[in-house]
Formats: sequence, C-alpha cells, structure tokens
Amino acid sequence: MRTVRKNLTGIWAGAGLAISLALGLVLLSAAPGRAADRANIEAFLATTGFDVAIDSIALSAENAPVMLGLDASDFGHEWKRVSEDVFDPALMRGRAMDILEETLEEDLLAHAAGFYASDLGQALVLAENNAHMEEDAHKRAAGEALVSEMVAEGGTRLNLLKRMNHAIDPNDVGPRAAQEIQIRFLLAASYAGVIALRVDEQGLRAAMKEGEAALRRDMAASALVSAAYTYRDFSDQEIETYAEALEDPQMQTVYELMNAVHYEIMMNRFEALAQRMGALSPGQEL
Repeated sequence: MRTVRKNLTGIWAGAGLAISLALGLVLLSAAPGRAADRANIEAFLATTGFDVAIDSIALSAENAPVMLGLDASDFGHEWKRVSEDVFDPALMRGRAMDILEETLEEDLLAHAAGFYASDLGQALVLAENNAHMEEDAHKRAAGEALVSEMVAEGGTRLNLLKRMNHAIDPNDVGPRAAQEIQIRFLLAASYAGVIALRVDEQGLRAAMKEGEAALRRDMAASALVSAAYTYRDFSDQEIETYAEALEDPQMQTVYELMNAVHYEIMMNRFEALAQRMGALSPGQEL
C-alpha cells in the first residue's frame, strides 16, 4: 500500500494540526460502521503492504539529527540502539492496529483488501514493499532518469503517474503533515535540551510557512520520481487500472485513514526520539 511519502523529502517544514485533525475526522466518520476485528486488521496489513510501509518509518530516523543541525555521531555509540528502540517495528505495527481497530470499518477493509489480493494488487504490493526498503540514492537516480525519458518521449505514462499520485493524497495533506512533524520534533527537542530555539512556536511556524510552496513542489517532484521507479515494470494499462482503483470513493476513505495513521505514528515516534536524544546530547542552539 502506498503512503504519501515514506521519508517525507529529507528535511521537512511545517503548519497547523493537519495530522491530529485528519485523524480526528477519520475517528468521527468511522463511528457509524462496524469496526473490523484485530485478526482481520493484521491480515489487511499484510495483504495491502501497509505493514511494510509502517516498518519503513524507521528509515526516517537517519534524518533526525540532520533536522536539528546535528550529526548522528554527536549522540555517541548509543544512537543506533536508541533510534532502533524508539522506531521498533512491533511497537509501530501495534499502534497502527490499535487505531485501525477503532476506525477501519469492515466494508472498507474488504474493499481495499479485495483489490490488493488480486494478481495485479499483489504484484503492486511486492513492488512497493521492495521500493520502501531500497537505498534512496539509487531509487532517486534511477527514477529521475526514467522521468527524463518520459518527458522526452511524450505519451501518457507521466500523466498516469501524476494521476495516481494525486489519488493517494487528493487534499494535499502530505506537505502540511510533514511540516507539523518537523515542528513538533523541533519543539520536543528544545524541551529535552537537545537544541535551543531562537524563536518561539509561533515564530517557528511562520518561518516554515514561508517555505510551504517550495516544499509542495519538492514533494510532488519526489513522489513522481519515486513512482516512476517503483512502477517501472508495469504497463501503462496496469498503472491506469491502479489509478482508477485508488480513485474509488471507498479506497479514498481507506487512504485518508492510512495516511493519518502513518503520520500519527511518525509524529509520536519523533517526539519520543527527541526525549531520548536529550539524554545523549550536550545541546546546541538552532
């Protein structure tokens, strides 16, 4: 299953309460239906590949020191152990299942699982799972080359990939969520004594708001490069079929929830990481 971004474009920027509001709206909208049980949720994670997407959040930990203007070596030999402990896959999957038990209705689960259980769906999940865990520099270089080829050749493939990416996040929540995660991480790091911010929260949000347009462009470009690489072995017809499946109203609701869960877990883990970093770092002004 696709999420808006796995690592959210390197060093991010911020605004609002996008994640908590999105999750709150999903919680409210889920109330009338019958929630799926935990066994079905666990099967759903495996069938759709959302389990691997959750696990891949751990890869974003490597960006954490850079976001604070620091280096992993500044936190000593304990850094690797601490980051792995905070981003423990079992813990993150458990949190995802806890939320989904309360929010994912059985009919929506069945709809999404039905598509991803098909031959095409399983081929897509395999490609996405592999891409989640591959080295970013290689994916970026190969994806950029593929996009350049598409631009030169013309045709419909580039537009199909853009259509598919838009269907993942039609309300463009990704950039706002990325910004909120960074803001909350910076604030948590300052409270833990890892850094000393020169501005208050209001000033931090205002400063990051100035870069929001550029962030949107960067994330859109990055998503296109990632899609070009991930789906390189699929035909135009298969990509169009996938885009149509993602545009279905039921699938849109599922993805709204999946993205909210993904971001909530990422925010929670980065705030926890900031607290743990406080015991490893002498502190730095930012």
